[in-house]
Amino acid sequence: MSGVGPTPGLTESQRLNWLRLIRSENVGPATFRDLLRHFGSAGAALEGLPDLVRRAGKPIRIAGLDDAEREMEALAAMGARLVAIGEADYPEWLRAIDAAPPLLAIKGAGAALTGRPMIAIVGARNASVAGRKIAAILARDLGEDGFVIASGLARGIDAAAHDAALSGGTVAAFAGGLDRLYPPEHADLAARIIASGGAHVSEMPYGWEPRARDFPRRNRLVSGMSAGVVVVEAAERSGSLITARLAGIQGRTVFAVPGSPLDPRSTGSNRLIKEGAHLVTAARDVAEIVAPMLGRVIAPPPAWSENDIVEPVTLHTPDEGDRAILVEALGPVPTTIDDIIRFTGLSTPTVQVLLLELDLAGRISRHPGQRVSLID
Repeated sequence: MSGVGPTPGLTESQRLNWLRLIRSENVGPATFRDLLRHFGSAGAALEGLPDLVRRAGKPIRIAGLDDAEREMEALAAMGARLVAIGEADYPEWLRAIDAAPPLLAIKGAGAALTGRPMIAIVGARNASVAGRKIAAILARDLGEDGFVIASGLARGIDAAAHDAALSGGTVAAFAGGLDRLYPPEHADLAARIIASGGAHVSEMPYGWEPRARDFPRRNRLVSGMSAGVVVVEAAERSGSLITARLAGIQGRTVFAVPGSPLDPRSTGSNRLIKEGAHLVTAARDVAEIVAPMLGRVIAPPPAWSENDIVEPVTLHTPDEGDRAILVEALGPVPTTIDDIIRFTGLSTPTVQVLLLELDLAGRISRHPGQRVSLID
C-alpha cells in the first residue's frame, strides 16, 4: 500500500498541548478535530476553551500542563511514546476513519504499525479448540503472506491469533492505558509481542482502568488499523460482532469463518456470512480479496496537523435565538450536520460553534457519518 507520507512531526510543546486538549473533559476525537480546525492549534484551543464552556453553561475540567508532563514521563519510563495522527508511526489506515484518535500511546516497533498492511482476527473469548486452531492457522499463514495481525489481546481467539502471529508481526490494542493490561494473565503474551517486534497501542490515558464501554472503542482501533477483519466464532451480541459492524462503517472488508449451526459460538459469525461477509477457510481467501485494496493511496484527513492549517476558521458568538433553534432541531435520532444546517437555516459557522458548545457541555453524542444526537 502506498501512502502520501507522514506530515511534519509535532514539537514537544505542541505534543503537550495536544495531550492536554484530548485529556480535557468532554473533548473526544471529533471535538478535538473541530477545536483544532477552528482555533488553528491545540494551544490556541486551550486558551479559547474557557469562553466556549462559559457560553455552554457547564464548566469542564481542562487538563493541566503538569498532568500532561506526568503522563508523557510515565509512558517514557515504560518504553512507550505518544504518536500524533499523521506522524510516521501512526497506522495509515487508522488515520482515515471517523473520529480517529489524535494521539496514540504506542509501545514497541513502529514498523509493525506502518511497514506492512494489517488484518484483524477476532472472535469468542470462550473459543473452542477448533476455533483457536483455525485462528492460529490463519494468523500464521497471513503473516507468511506479508500481513501483520491486529487483535485485542482478549482470551480465546484473540490470544490464539496473537500467539501464532509472533514470527510475522502482531499488534495488540488495549481498552485501558498501556500500563493496564487486560486480562492480566496475558502478561507473558504481551511481553512476547513486544520482544518479537510487535506493538501495543492505546488511545486511553496512562493508568486508565478499562471499563465495559471502553472495549468497543478498542475494537474500533482494531478494525480501523486493518484492511480487513476476520471473525472466528462469534455469538450473537458479542464484542466480535461489534468489531465487524465497526469495520463495515469504516469501509473495511469483513470475513467470517463458518461454524457449526449447533454451536452458539458460531451463530453470529454464520449470520455475518448470510449478510454478505466473505466466507473464509484459508488465508488465501483473505489475501486475494484484500490485495487489490493495498495499492490505493490513503489520503490524510484534513485539518489534523497544525502544520497543515494555513488559516483557522473565524469563530463568532451565536445569539440565544440561534441556540434555541438548534436545540429544538436536535433529538435522540442521529442527524447529519448538513441536514441540521439545511432545515434550521442557520449558517455553517453558527451550527459548528453551537455544536462545539453543546459537545463540551456533554449534551450531544457524536456518531459515524458526521451525525449528532441530543442527550436527554
